[in-house]
Amino acid sequence: MTKDQKNEVIEVLKGKFSQYNNFYVTDTESLTVEQVGKLRRACFNKQVEMKVAKNTLIKKALEALDSQKYAGMYDSLHNVTALMFSDNPKEPALIISSFRKESNGEKPVMKAAFINGDVYMGDNQLATLTKIKTKNELIGEVIGLLQSPAKRVIAALLHNAEKKGETAPVE
Repeated sequence: MTKDQKNEVIEVLKGKFSQYNNFYVTDTESLTVEQVGKLRRACFNKQVEMKVAKNTLIKKALEALDSQKYAGMYDSLHNVTALMFSDNPKEPALIISSFRKESNGEKPVMKAAFINGDVYMGDNQLATLTKIKTKNELIGEVIGLLQSPAKRVIAALLHNAEKKGETAPVE
């Protein structure tokens, strides 16, 4: 690989790291070509971008953007590395878990995940990441909680009005 090609890969990776707040670092070393193709299709179907790159180039791209912010990720850069980029923080975890179930295996291995500025190290974090709530899920829960007391008050008022024989105004 020439120096220009390496610089081009670094620039592409910098663009991806800047574009996404969430990315996973996985080890796909023992997967067959067919399995990697299947994993790529699963990622594509779920709007997750998968990129394979040399660890040194990944590290250089991260350091060029913000060496402190991404410092926790450097220890995960060994063996064969595939990066999974996603707007949804849990989608790559769901893809990895689903892929493992279908293939009855333990690969790919999640080496690390960078989720909205937090670093999750090790494959043992995968189950936790499959349960993480997305921003929209959290907003939905908060709205539901806020609506609940209002619904109870309205229901109580209607119930009291019915007891007294009053009719509720219709709008």
